[in-house]
Amino acid sequence: MQRAGKKRSDSLMGFGDGVPCLIFADMHPTASAFDLMNQYGKEKVPFLFLVDFSGENASIFRIDKIDPNHLLFNINGLTNNLHTNVEPLPENIHFEVQNLDFEAYENAFNTVMYHLRRGDSYLLNLTFPVRIDTNLSLKQIFDHSKASYKLWMKERLTVFSPEPFIRINGCKIFTYPMKGTIDANLPNAEELLLNDPKERAEHFTIVDLLRNDLNMVSEKVRVEQFRYVQEIKTLRGKLLQTSSLISGELSEDWTKKIGTILSQLLPAGSISGAPKKRTVEIIREVETYDRGFYTGVFGVFDGEKLDSGVMIRYIEKSENQFVFKAGGGITVNSELHAEYNELMQKVVLPFGRL
Repeated sequence: MQRAGKKRSDSLMGFGDGVPCLIFADMHPTASAFDLMNQYGKEKVPFLFLVDFSGENASIFRIDKIDPNHLLFNINGLTNNLHTNVEPLPENIHFEVQNLDFEAYENAFNTVMYHLRRGDSYLLNLTFPVRIDTNLSLKQIFDHSKASYKLWMKERLTVFSPEPFIRINGCKIFTYPMKGTIDANLPNAEELLLNDPKERAEHFTIVDLLRNDLNMVSEKVRVEQFRYVQEIKTLRGKLLQTSSLISGELSEDWTKKIGTILSQLLPAGSISGAPKKRTVEIIREVETYDRGFYTGVFGVFDGEKLDSGVMIRYIEKSENQFVFKAGGGITVNSELHAEYNELMQKVVLPFGRL
């Protein structure tokens, strides 16, 4: 992950349309962004932060300076969406997913498998952009999605992520690696998910990676819960997913080091892979698009504690088209068609009604 302050020349958001986005007036190279987080943390100034997957761009916003007409967030109930009208859903929701080109996915998958068999990586999160057609606006999707980590940027993107990145409360830091998804409507779905050797190996790898990551910034790291099952409601039905809970202990002056802590933990292991550095290099080789802020992280420091999420379940708008970016973890035990189908299965809206 690069720590230099290089910015992409095509677009701050990686959309490639070259249109400036005024709400990113606070865009910083990540080196200065992390310094600013440390400063705000030291002064106990509440702020919202976003860091893209590449580690090249970040945005830091003082909470009291955010214009809710351009940017809204809701992180486990902490929100600036207090006086904004909720856009009602249309009577009939249209949400059509265009099939991802299978040959393009197969080519990337085969390259990933080559590196996995060589031992260059043990787990790699392979992602693709998927075109969607819908009669919903980004704001409607933000308003009605059921998710712990939600973000909306006017005419740009919306995020409705179930996955935490890190939480810090008191002097304890927590992370919640999420790996493993299955259609909840399958017979014995939970048993199938928990007993699947590929899913189990993938989850073990991520837990081990994030445990090691927490060891870089904290002490007394331990896995408190391992592979518990959660349910997500979507327009297509229910999904089951597995997560774990890992914790560590920080020093009492941790608020002065928020940016430093984040810089050491990024990119998130669950959406890159292991070993992290080499895996990210392979991702850049095989993925044919710019992730932008997809699979980056965003979160809020409220002056006392911090909560953040991984930017998965992500839709962006570019040239009046919607793109849903999605992916999944690949291991040596992965099967091409199963991984392709799992990626497409994730292109859903968490509304809970048809």
